This record gives sequence, structure tokens and C-alpha cells, in this order.
Amino acid sequence: MSDHRPVLVIHGGAGTIAQGQDDPGESRYHAALADILAAGAACLAAGGSALDAVSVAVDLLEECPLFNAGHGAVFTSAETHELDAAIMDGATLRAGAVASVSRVRRPGRAARAVMEAAEHVLMAGAGAEAFARRHGLEMVEPDFFSTEARRDQLRRARAAGQVALDHDAASGPLDETRKFGTVGAVALDRNGHLAALTSTGGMTNKRPGRIGDSPLIGAGTYADDRTAAVSCTGTGEAFIRVAAAHDVCARMAYGGQDLEAATRAVVEESLPSVGGRGGLIAVDGRGQVAMPFNTEGMYRGLVRPGEVLNTAIFGESRRVPASAR
Repeated sequence: MSDHRPVLVIHGGAGTIAQGQDDPGESRYHAALADILAAGAACLAAGGSALDAVSVAVDLLEECPLFNAGHGAVFTSAETHELDAAIMDGATLRAGAVASVSRVRRPGRAARAVMEAAEHVLMAGAGAEAFARRHGLEMVEPDFFSTEARRDQLRRARAAGQVALDHDAASGPLDETRKFGTVGAVALDRNGHLAALTSTGGMTNKRPGRIGDSPLIGAGTYADDRTAAVSCTGTGEAFIRVAAAHDVCARMAYGGQDLEAATRAVVEESLPSVGGRGGLIAVDGRGQVAMPFNTEGMYRGLVRPGEVLNTAIFGESRRVPASAR
């Protein structure tokens, strides 16, 4: 059947508000989110699958240095980059993921290649890079991901003895030194299929080898046509401990909760019980959307092809008519 109203939802990380930082203004983030949503909406409007739509969106998020994924990824304590990504197809429960890669230009594409061409679900490090190379994905030198802004961020984190810690602040855009730097997308296509894709550069000043929730199916990423598609962002260890993305779907499947109740229970109850901070985006098979977070803000946006698109950082969203794009 082809009677579903397609929808795409994206996020660019959750965190606290900047305090006197020399950050780009909020308008730059809104503009970037809107452009990415417009590209994803065009894919869905042309009959593209949910998998294709989330891939288009995360491709662009990974290429935008405002967000911590791909170009513009944060540095580890060893001044290296370790990127992770995962994708899941709600129609078949197929999934693919890569972790700790540093030479694959678009980790989201590598995760999809694992899903479609490997007998495994999760591949890491040099093995994942060799697989990506064999399947024709673009490879780059590790310094491709580096930006001076991220290097300065590492210096500040080192000086403060922090690993992307959270804090309270007063006003401004999200503080990039204390933001949970993950990007993600979830989508419902016209055939009623769901998909989720999450990608991240990790945590500033983290120990080399640390892997968070983003590439772990059921923790940071999950999709099932029977319930929902979910992409998370936050303190990865906490999301792993409560299996956050799958828990949303389990609450719907076994507990009878709707999407709003299930996502809020995870973000407002399960995560805080283990010190978890962050948020998630989700869409169910009926096209209902949820974007809860327990931080001061979360970069996020929503679009249905042909309708007004919305972007937000804090509580209120900006509406951009399709005709204006």
C-alpha cells in the first residue's frame, strides 16, 4: 500500500546552552537543519524509501562541521578521531554498524554497506575500514575530519579535565564543549516502512577505544515497523545500560504505550535513574513523532514532504514553508 504520509525527523545532538562562547549563532544551526530536512523530504517525495531518506540526511549531517559526525568530528584524548554509525531497517530488522573508524569519509554509508553486504551486524576499526574500501566507499586521511574549532575544544576540555561534561548555563546556542555530539535521522516512507540511522564522532577527550551507544543496535539506534524508529543522543554509557532505543519499542509492543508515553518514560525516568542525559527522536508506523530530551536543548527538525518544515534547538520551533526553500 502507498497511503502513508512520509515523514523525516533529524537531530544534531543534545546538550547545554553556551555561555559567552565564540560559537556560530543559532541561525546557522537552523539553516543547516532546514537544508538537510529539505533534501530528505525531496527524497521521500520522489518515492524514496525510509532507508534512503535517513541516508541522505545523515550524509549531509556528516559533511556539516557544525555537527559532531564525519567532517568536524571531535578529538579523542590522543588527538585522533574515532567515528561510529549504525543503521536499521524496520521492515526486515536488518541492521549494520561500524565503530572506531578513522578513514571512512561517511560512516553512515559504511554502516549501510555492512547491513546490505556483510554477514555481520557490527564491524570495527581496521576490519571495518578494509570492508568499506572493498565496497567502494570513499576513504580519506584521518585529518580530513579535523577542524581547528574541534582542536580548540579538545584543549579546553583537557585544561578543565573534562570528557564532554554537562553544565548549567544561561543563554545562547548549545555549548559545543559540553554537547552530546551525535547526529541521527528516522523516517517513515509512503509504504509504511521505518528506518533509523545514527552517526557520531564520539566524546571530546574520550579514551581511545571507547565506544558509546550510537553503533549499538538497541541502545542508540533501533527500528521496527511494528512499533517505531529511534535515534538517540546523550551520555552513551547510560543509553547502553537501559537499552534506550529498544526500550521505547518494547514499551509500545509489550506495554501498550503510545510513542509519546514510551519515549518520555525512557528520557524522563529510565535514563535519569542511571544518570543519563540527552534525548532521542522517534517516529511510529502511523507517522506520529516524538523528540523528548532532558537537557537544556537538542538540535532537531521535522518535515513532511510538501508541508512546513520545523527546526528547533530549545523549546520552540521555527517553521519554514516548503515554498520558501
